[in-house]
Amino acid sequence: MKKSLGAKCLIYPAPVLVVGTYDKAGKPNVMTAAWGGICSAQPPCITVSLRTATLSHESILARKAFTISIPSEPHVKAVDFFGLVSGRTTDKLAAAKLTAVRSKVVDAPYIREFPLVLECKLVDVAEIGLHVQFIGEVVDAKADESIIGSGGAVDITRLRPLVYAVDSQDYHAVGAAVGKVFSAGQAL
Repeated sequence: MKKSLGAKCLIYPAPVLVVGTYDKAGKPNVMTAAWGGICSAQPPCITVSLRTATLSHESILARKAFTISIPSEPHVKAVDFFGLVSGRTTDKLAAAKLTAVRSKVVDAPYIREFPLVLECKLVDVAEIGLHVQFIGEVVDAKADESIIGSGGAVDITRLRPLVYAVDSQDYHAVGAAVGKVFSAGQAL
C-alpha cells in the first residue's frame, strides 16, 4: 500500500545544474539549480526554474542568455557553495577557485573546470508560482574530450554528474547502467 506524501515535486533524480550569467556590470556569476531539464529536441531547448530574488534571474532577463555547466562528483563542495551564497555579495568563482570562460556564442560565462556546458539563448519565460521558468535554446554544447566515449557521445561514467534527491536534499552519484533504451523492453 502506498502512503500519501502530499503535493510535492518528487521527480527522482533531479539534475544538478550550475547556471552561468553576467550581472549588470559584466561580472560572472553562477548559481546551483536542480529544477530544470530538457523540454524540446528540435530545436534543442532546456528549462531552468529560478526564484525572482536571485541575481541569476535578473541577469538572464537582462542578457537574454545563460549557460548550464554540468559538474562532476569532485566538484560537490563548490556546487553546494554556489547555492549557499549570493552573487550580489560574494565572488563565488574566486572563492571556489574556479575559472569563468566567456562564451563565444551567447552573452554568458561557463565554468572551465566543469566537463559539460550548454550555451543557451533565452527564448521564453513563464512565471509559475514562486519560480520563473526560463526556456533556453541550446546554441552549442561543449564537452571535455575526456568524457567523450565511442561514437562521439558523452559517456556518463566518465562525466560522473551529480544528481539531487529532492526530498532528502542529498547529492548522489549516478549508478551503473541497467538497460539499453529501445532494447531492454523488446523481450516483452
